Amino acid sequence: MNDLTRELVGKYADTYEFPDGRIQIRHKGIVLPCAIFDPHQQRVTHAAITKNKHLGAVLAHIKRQQDKATAAPEVRPESARTGYRKTGRRNDGWNSKLARRAQARAAGQASEN
Repeated sequence: MNDLTRELVGKYADTYEFPDGRIQIRHKGIVLPCAIFDPHQQRVTHAAITKNKHLGAVLAHIKRQQDKATAAPEVRPESARTGYRKTGRRNDGWNSKLARRAQARAAGQASEN
């Protein structure tokens, strides 16, 4: 990034693709420096990783930081936040007045027999 490209952040630029595969980016006729990055072409070999002697130290540092991290906060349901407490009673079905009358009648008839 240079002084010219810093001023162009958020501005429109023209992209030109040539038949030979080259790509140019221009702003007001000025060719801007660019590099093409293709993530599918990127390869890291095992040898390149093992050559990096600092990798073990970096991984150890990350592990220490993760171990120091605080435990995840306890996630409580909304009912616990509002102070809801279970009573231990169960709702065994429809609680309409009609259902309670029918239940009382059935209990009354059973006691008469």
